[in-house]
Amino acid sequence: MRGDFTQPQKVINLDAYPLDQRDSPTRRAVIDRCRRELEAQQYCVLPNFILSTARQRAVEDALERQEQAHHISSRRNCYLQRQPDPALPADHPRNIFMEASSRMIAYDLLPDDSPLKTLYHWDETRAFIAEIVGVKELFDNEDPYQPVNTLCFHDGDRSSWHFDSCNAFTVTLMLQAPEGGGDFEIVPNARSDDDQNHAYVASFLQGKRSGDAIRVSREPGALCIFRGCNSLHRVSPVSGNTRRLMGVFVYENEPGVIGDPEVNETVYGARVTAGPAAS
Repeated sequence: MRGDFTQPQKVINLDAYPLDQRDSPTRRAVIDRCRRELEAQQYCVLPNFILSTARQRAVEDALERQEQAHHISSRRNCYLQRQPDPALPADHPRNIFMEASSRMIAYDLLPDDSPLKTLYHWDETRAFIAEIVGVKELFDNEDPYQPVNTLCFHDGDRSSWHFDSCNAFTVTLMLQAPEGGGDFEIVPNARSDDDQNHAYVASFLQGKRSGDAIRVSREPGALCIFRGCNSLHRVSPVSGNTRRLMGVFVYENEPGVIGDPEVNETVYGARVTAGPAAS
């Protein structure tokens, strides 16, 4: 599925989501719905956000680059830390560790005509998401690796329960579902800016409040926006030969943002010391 995916109308389902029509009642209704849902449940889902041909092409791009994906495997707590704190009790969430494993295809490895890049860089996409999350303006990330990635989960891979460290919101696009598992699950407002709620978080991680987790239904082609700073979330273990593939989009509140080199090496591998690949 090569084709031309450099034009937004070849990628985005503009009939359902008329991003380029700022005065459209349909566009306004979608934004209003998503804002209500973000406020109430900390996530919203936009099904069939991209066209099937664009999704198929994004899947092909990812599968062609599987050998270049960086495998990240770690044992971490819900705060994304890898070392325990001996000053705290063993049942403190700071000392409850879980396995996580995934594979990341960085921005520089995606072709220039990737439908993911077209969607990400379009001014109307950025303006649309800014309205949903309630900010005046968003900017593209300018790091050579971070702006839009493809996150891959093979058989046995999973994302452990965690809070996002600093992202006010996260934007993801489901490209391909696995044969089994791979569910996105969230515990809305497990903590707050004023209360870390350690007792509750520990109770949940120990399985005593597992019923509080919400499974977010996401078919391939669905865009999801969620607030993960105060909501525990994870991707459940994947099973089967079909890989779970997801686009991840990073927008910023100011222009010119690039990533920390050490963080980039952890996420994208030692190859970043040689500089980005030619698309």
